[in-house]
Amino acid sequence: MKTPIGLLAAAITLLTAGQSIAQESDKLLMDALSAAPVSLRDQVTVMDWENNVLQEGSNGYVCFPTPPTLQGTSPMCLDGPWQKWADAWINKNANTNSELGISYMLAGDGGASNIDPYAEGETADNQWVQEGPHLMVIVPDPAILDSLPTDPYNGGPYVMWKGTDFAHIMVPVTME
Repeated sequence: MKTPIGLLAAAITLLTAGQSIAQESDKLLMDALSAAPVSLRDQVTVMDWENNVLQEGSNGYVCFPTPPTLQGTSPMCLDGPWQKWADAWINKNANTNSELGISYMLAGDGGASNIDPYAEGETADNQWVQEGPHLMVIVPDPAILDSLPTDPYNGGPYVMWKGTDFAHIMVPVTME
């Protein structure tokens, strides 16, 4: 039988654990929402990387916090076409975009290869780019991408991962 002190200690442990979970959940929520425009933040669904819903939304966008495997900040908000794109990319499946899609990464990202969708880190030949706040756009006709540069340092929109199923337009934005 537990003593009153033992029961009190167990209750404090449970309370502290509950507070830690709530704080972690709030931290993930705030990180995920930092990717979205302020005008959308109360309308988006927010999920963690284990598919737990942290906030119910109504506009079709799903925001995710920085993936736990990445250093730095890389939260994102995806519309329906981007959610399909991301599923194919995560599972390394073929991808064809059937609709225009817009994704927000207004907190920027921790870096990615501009040429290799599956690069896990910077190398001498994979054109690693750390992007500030930006939008990403997918298009149903990859020929549209031919009119844009692939140079991430040109000061404007560019195509990332050109020539792959995951090619998309990166649109840097200034937040000031």
